[in-house]
Amino acid sequence: MSNFRSRAGALLPLVAALLVTAAPAHAEWDKIRLSGSLKVAVYEQFAPFSDRGAGIDVEVAQALASKLGLKLSLLPFPAGENLGDDLRNMVWKGHYLGYGPADIMLHVPVEPQLMNENGKVTIFAPYHVETVRLVRSARSMPVFDGIDALNGKTIGVEKVSIAAMVLLGEGNGRFRDKVRIFDTAAEALEQLKAGQLDAVLANRSEIDSVFRDDPAFPLNEVAFQRLPRAGWAVGMAVRKDDQEMARLLQAAVNDMKASGELQAIFARHGVHEQMP
Repeated sequence: MSNFRSRAGALLPLVAALLVTAAPAHAEWDKIRLSGSLKVAVYEQFAPFSDRGAGIDVEVAQALASKLGLKLSLLPFPAGENLGDDLRNMVWKGHYLGYGPADIMLHVPVEPQLMNENGKVTIFAPYHVETVRLVRSARSMPVFDGIDALNGKTIGVEKVSIAAMVLLGEGNGRFRDKVRIFDTAAEALEQLKAGQLDAVLANRSEIDSVFRDDPAFPLNEVAFQRLPRAGWAVGMAVRKDDQEMARLLQAAVNDMKASGELQAIFARHGVHEQMP
């Protein structure tokens, strides 16, 4: 009996700890469920994913809310200086101006380093793999046979983007004088279409949504030293203690993949979905 009591006494703190850690996960989900709405943070001015209340991520958010039996409450927000800022402002704390946090944030890179640096959130459920591609005017650049073909060509990029970083830094800045920087990739792509640029380096999804496989503007893979050729997966983030909601959202994403619903959302915007 004394041995039993000893074991029971040793287990009680562990059981209590498990109950404490498990309770918030369901409690947070219960609050969201009772509110009747799912607050989803999406980047603004981020076509084709989210721009002026429309885009791929907006439709994904609507589908997730519906599958959870909730109404969608969309929280568009401007990108901060880094992803850590965005996760703090839109997921686990809220902006100091009183905006946020949301229940979930979309388009979060599913990267081990980002996860390790942001312990107050859970990053999960990748639903797309993004890559950087070169789109060129077949008239001004009829042939592309490697990175040296960019010499002397006017190339557009979005400011503060991976494309801008790798192009401006390539070969100690050898292309820098001919690079034109725009506020958004969409602006650069429109200038390419208008004949003001020879090519644009941008995310493939951004290119797809504008040119939709137009043979006058072919795509090419470019091998930059600092660019991950396999691309990077994007998923979503919730607060660390919202594990029940994370489980439900993961199940919803799995269902959307299996049914073809996710692929159909991308296709409506002219984007080739790249599955993780």
